[in-house]
Amino acid sequence: MTLVGNVALVLHGHLPYALHTAGQDRLALRWLLEAIWECYLPLCQMLDRLEADKLPGAISWSLSPSLVSMLSDPRVPATMAEHLDALYELNAAQARRLASEPAFEPVLAHYRDRIDSARSYWQASGGHLLGVLRRHQASGRLELMTTSVTHAYLPGLSRFPGAVRAQLRLGQLSFERLCGLRPVGLWLPECGYDDTVGEELGRAQVGYTVLDAHGLERARPRPRDGADRPVLGSSGVAFFARDPSVSRQVWSSAQGYPGDPAYREFYRDLGLELDPAALGALGAGLMTGLKYWRIGPRGQRKEPYDPTAALARVQVHAAHFVELCRQRLASASPGSSPSVLVAAYDAELFGHWWHEGPAFLEQVLRLLSRTADLGALRLGDVLRRHPRCSVVQPASSSWGEGGFAAPWVGPRSAFVWRHVHEVHRRVEHALAVGRQLDGRRGAALDQAIRELLLLEASDWPFMIHGQALARYGHERVELHAGRALRLLDACLAEPMSESELGWGEQVQRQSRFLRELGSEELRGAFDP
Repeated sequence: MTLVGNVALVLHGHLPYALHTAGQDRLALRWLLEAIWECYLPLCQMLDRLEADKLPGAISWSLSPSLVSMLSDPRVPATMAEHLDALYELNAAQARRLASEPAFEPVLAHYRDRIDSARSYWQASGGHLLGVLRRHQASGRLELMTTSVTHAYLPGLSRFPGAVRAQLRLGQLSFERLCGLRPVGLWLPECGYDDTVGEELGRAQVGYTVLDAHGLERARPRPRDGADRPVLGSSGVAFFARDPSVSRQVWSSAQGYPGDPAYREFYRDLGLELDPAALGALGAGLMTGLKYWRIGPRGQRKEPYDPTAALARVQVHAAHFVELCRQRLASASPGSSPSVLVAAYDAELFGHWWHEGPAFLEQVLRLLSRTADLGALRLGDVLRRHPRCSVVQPASSSWGEGGFAAPWVGPRSAFVWRHVHEVHRRVEHALAVGRQLDGRRGAALDQAIRELLLLEASDWPFMIHGQALARYGHERVELHAGRALRLLDACLAEPMSESELGWGEQVQRQSRFLRELGSEELRGAFDP
């Protein structure tokens, strides 16, 4: 049977750093714990099942350095184990409370089994999911990528090429140090691209990355084979186009699969519905991941979640997705190599936002493994098999709504960049006059650079733009900008007071992220 084309499934995993203070950040820490048990752990179990059945996985998965740092932090295994125990106890308490309502028995049993499985897997892996992922990378089932060091929206830094350069260089270095391998591919945060970013990708010797489709559709000149095959930029970096049609089918609750009435309702969570006293160690005011209701038809009373009915819909939707990929590839422009459909998503969609997502992804991979006219390849495999690409200059783009960058640089979040640019100018000045600082002054300069990198994270403007988490976004901007400026003032002050020295050392103790990067690496990352 003739090959219609190849499907490249791409996941991007990122969370803002949550372990930056001695007491930790309660909200951001909960995001990490939720993502581990709802997303990353089920996806690792999925890869293990494919391996046991001798089926290919063919997934490309990027992990941000901040996420990798947290997954490798020695404090996380015990914290995660305690969290799973608390979830098990809460679900058991609800089983006793709802014993007289048989309609809830299936969902209660579903969570009991899911948490049991998670606890067993977490214990067996020693809480080291990075080891699981590296094993699948070695087997060829998975291809790991990374992103910029603190997931900065890079076009927002283009006024300062050194800032883009530092984000890319330190991202690669941090990932390599934590994971023991240097990835060929790099995920651009928010698919954010402009010409300055393209130049710096070449300097960083990135092999390939992904843009939203219009980044290639509007390239100069237009790609010879359309946007259905990778192209080369002038700096030698290969660019893939994320397909908008199949992407929307998976992530959109309004137009895609996750909004199906049989699936679990995301917004009705026990953490937001129960009396705080009933939540025990999980605490009040935060989601738990225990949600007992299905979405149901609009405007009607919610019914208890039925895992069996949801799984049946997963089978239907996975088959529909594979057929959609076939039709999309069949309609691609003819070219010198097979077309490739890049289906790229945030990893946290699978399991957290869309509870059935890991089961859907597994079924898609199983169907693709049995489909003769469709290939399933990792992004690097595509380039290795078909290295000839047309040379173009991609267009400025992002995967924000409408292809624009409003969530990161729009009116609500524009003020963030005043802080970012001011701190960057101050860091450049400090490096120009005090690059050789050592001792406590040097430590203060290095920590100021770390705070700048944390300030540059795309998470804060995105939260502020979305408004639901705007307060938290504002707090993090003020925290990192304030720390950076105070440290810069301290390290260049004459004389440097003992109180400022002590304050700088306290901040260093509180901030573990980026600690594996030393003075030479931090300061040299900005150099041409």
